[in-house]
Amino acid sequence: MELTEEIRKQARVIWDYQHLNQEPRRCDVAIVLGSHDLGVATCAADLYHRGCFPRMVITGANSPSTLARFPRGEAVHYREHALELEVPDSVILVEPEATNTGENLRLARALIEREGIPARSVMLVCKPYMERRAHATARVLWPEADTVCASARIGFDDYLVTVGDDRLVMDTMVGDLQRVMEYPARGFAAPQEVPDHVREAYTLLVAAGFDGHLIES
Repeated sequence: MELTEEIRKQARVIWDYQHLNQEPRRCDVAIVLGSHDLGVATCAADLYHRGCFPRMVITGANSPSTLARFPRGEAVHYREHALELEVPDSVILVEPEATNTGENLRLARALIEREGIPARSVMLVCKPYMERRAHATARVLWPEADTVCASARIGFDDYLVTVGDDRLVMDTMVGDLQRVMEYPARGFAAPQEVPDHVREAYTLLVAAGFDGHLIES
């Protein structure tokens, strides 16, 4: 489906809302959330080289949208990419079983605790449009940790080019916003204020057919 300028306009509303715009700072450990976007691993490697954390847990198995891209699992491919970017193997822990964001955080936390890694502060490295949902999930699953979210500094239109699949990005971004709105009632995430214009953008994009990543209400 071709993205009209109106669709791009509404998508940018959601894109901007999902960013928390937190400045990276030194943390005890990073949790790198697997997805279809290998740029997350690139971002994590850059943050490591900038001294933002001494260890990272890369977490993720597969989902229907990542199996073809990462047949050996998201975390496995992310790790290999981080090594190519000169992150030392000793820095990386791999959690290869998680299939959703809640599992990413629960299983990564369990691995961190088993390894005895201090984790008073945690950096969540994720897709640019996933920052708000990652943060809201952590507030429920790891409330005592001081968390900060980080992602690639890139604009929406450039991001589409890097991923190379407009439909995948649009569907996933709309689905992430739905989860921000609906997961608090299910106990999966902390409540977030969602402005009316963001809800309107969501409704318009769902009506336009970007519903491939929605959950049942």
